[in-house]
Amino acid sequence: MRSRYTAFAVGDEAYLVRSWHPRTRPERVDLDAATRWTGLTVLRSERGGTDDEDGVVEFVARWSESSAGAGRRGELHEVSRFARRAGRWLYVDGEHG
Repeated sequence: MRSRYTAFAVGDEAYLVRSWHPRTRPERVDLDAATRWTGLTVLRSERGGTDDEDGVVEFVARWSESSAGAGRRGELHEVSRFARRAGRWLYVDGEHG
């Protein structure tokens, strides 16, 4: 989860695609250059241990946006599902809260 947040923060679209489960992965990820990710708080996690094949992470990611001289701030609250495939954790999908 933290590595995907970092990829969003630094604009690493290739990593986001690689860390997305093939069943739900889009062909590409288009990041908005005006969005700056400013913080991540993990609220809870379920499963996701060394013996698990799936896991859930609930988080809040904060962002700010500057476009046309106007600034906005907000939060993305999501419960994300992950699955382990070939030893790697992959993002499956999430529900926004």
